[in-house]
Amino acid sequence: MDFKSKIILISGPTASGKSKFAINLAKKVNGEIINADSMQVYKQLKIISARPDQKIYKKIRHHLYGFHDVKKSFSTGDWLKLVFQKIGEINKRKKIPILVGGTGLYFNALIYGLVKIPNIPLKIRNQIRVMHSKIGQDKFYKKLLKLDPTSKNKINPTDPHRSIRAYEVKLYTQKSIHEWHKNTKSNFQKSDFYKIYIDFPRMELIERINLRSKEMIKNGAIKEVKNFIKLKVRKDKSVNKAIGINEIKQYLNNEKELEEIIENISIKTRQYAKRQSTWSRGNMSSWHKLKPNELNNFLKKI
Repeated sequence: MDFKSKIILISGPTASGKSKFAINLAKKVNGEIINADSMQVYKQLKIISARPDQKIYKKIRHHLYGFHDVKKSFSTGDWLKLVFQKIGEINKRKKIPILVGGTGLYFNALIYGLVKIPNIPLKIRNQIRVMHSKIGQDKFYKKLLKLDPTSKNKINPTDPHRSIRAYEVKLYTQKSIHEWHKNTKSNFQKSDFYKIYIDFPRMELIERINLRSKEMIKNGAIKEVKNFIKLKVRKDKSVNKAIGINEIKQYLNNEKELEEIIENISIKTRQYAKRQSTWSRGNMSSWHKLKPNELNNFLKKI
């Protein structure tokens, strides 16, 4: 298997072992790893975001991990600019760029280009989300097809994230999100990428998530959240969505017991993993799907 002149992409649901696999692959192909996880960019959230241990950085060079301040916004566009730069630097060193993470929007922006849709007012976005929560995904999807018939067969009926996004774009811009995508160009050819998705069985993944939630607390997540609270990060910053922050805040406020917040972190993480899997089915059909028991054989063939 020849990876020369390729950019390797590794994705999969949270807790599926992406980072470990990426490191083993990097050793085999002389690669360097670039972060494609929206929470692992923040320097103050090492434990909450499950960022790779710094000891590993000495063995394999890592980029775009733990460098950004939680008080500052960080967009997909910001990430993309930095990734272009890092890919160029890695290519100059005649090494293979390996992007690893679970943020699907990052990968889509890299592969297909960043869609330059006008900013939609927060008031409109919130109104649509309230409507979605009231009527549910099934009815909301039907409303989307009335508003934007081109979404049929392009957006999975069970995908709330893409349904909401398509609805708000059409409502505000009077132009389908699919039209916006057509006018978007990538800096790369599709053949430049070798795309791997770790397809973890659901029940095994749940066990790994439960274990990770416990380990997170053992490793100092409570102290990390205490320090995060002291920073007084604005509530509208996306970093506040990191799983574990609000749950641990409830524990610190004596609203819930420790065992209960560990369970809630596990539940939220399982829900997130399910959304990632749903998103992958609608957006990653062309990726090479590997089961956990196939990873070692894949590495042996290189």
